[in-house]
Amino acid sequence: MDGSGETAPYLLYLLLINLVMIFLFWFTDLPQRIQLQRFASFVRGKLYVLEEMEAGARRKAVAYLGTVGVREPSKVIEGFVDNFFFIWPVGIEPTDIIRRLRHLIRTRESSVRDYVKRVLDSAERSVQYSVETVLEVVSVLRLLNKLVRHYLELGLKYNNLILLQYLVFQMPEIVEMARAYANSVDAFASGVPIGDGVGPLVAKMLVEWREPQREIVEGTDLYEVEVGGRRVYAIKASGPGSNVGWPGEALEKLVGELGGAVDRIITVDAALKLESEESGEVVYGTGAAIGDLGPEKIAIERIAESYSIPLDAILVKMSEAEALGPFTKKIYESVVKAYEMVRRTIVEKVKEGGTVVIVGVGNTVGIR
Repeated sequence: MDGSGETAPYLLYLLLINLVMIFLFWFTDLPQRIQLQRFASFVRGKLYVLEEMEAGARRKAVAYLGTVGVREPSKVIEGFVDNFFFIWPVGIEPTDIIRRLRHLIRTRESSVRDYVKRVLDSAERSVQYSVETVLEVVSVLRLLNKLVRHYLELGLKYNNLILLQYLVFQMPEIVEMARAYANSVDAFASGVPIGDGVGPLVAKMLVEWREPQREIVEGTDLYEVEVGGRRVYAIKASGPGSNVGWPGEALEKLVGELGGAVDRIITVDAALKLESEESGEVVYGTGAAIGDLGPEKIAIERIAESYSIPLDAILVKMSEAEALGPFTKKIYESVVKAYEMVRRTIVEKVKEGGTVVIVGVGNTVGIR
């Protein structure tokens, strides 16, 4: 006897299973649900990494706040991270939006500064600036975690495969950005210069490390030197604490005091590089090299346009991790190149006896 009679039920069973599987995969949303759970599992794994980064940054922040005299630093951090949010001004009617935006930014900064002063027993201003920045870093990491969790829960709630898929694609970039912020706590707490300080460092090198002539606006210093027979004013944030100052307002005030008698304005800043670009590349262009929300940049542009002053930009390209991390040898070598480019621009584009303003844009932590 052959075995066909015995194998027939088995073959029928396999055929039935195949038909059921075909039905499930072609006529139900089972594949999408499986994919949804795979995406969700991936995001949860990355979310765990983000939470560990936030926890690590918190531990470092607590340790730093304790060393500068803050009582109950954990409560201070918790009282900050979710309370000092910023609501963007109405943009549907753009009239005077810059003035409103500047007012809101200044109001928030004043509130943060008052909060820090209350929790610090006594500390010099540079320490206050650094404490503010450390709190802001922890706040950014908390916000990233909340946003990722929000979109994860939203995608699962509505079985939105596309939303979770987009989140999966974005997670490597989000994690890299979070890692840059988390690692920056060490730099701000220890007071070492960071990549974003290329502008202030170039300005300081140009004035040969002299003390500022005066504080032209709050948190922003003014220097005056002579370079090749040209009068050069340099503007940078007051150091050595973590501070970016108000370069646009400072430039407005200085040019107003000079009656517009300025032959050239040169802005120097760090810029995020493209993945195809080399870190440390120094480039020259036209415009205001500054990455603020708008008020400081437009102040620079408006004052240059009002008096028809040529406006140059010198940028040092770097990654976000390099911008928020301590200076590397490569970035410092690029600062020297940027300094030489500034000097060359002054000599080549401004006649002897002329006046130039250099605006060193960026965070001046570690740069007095």
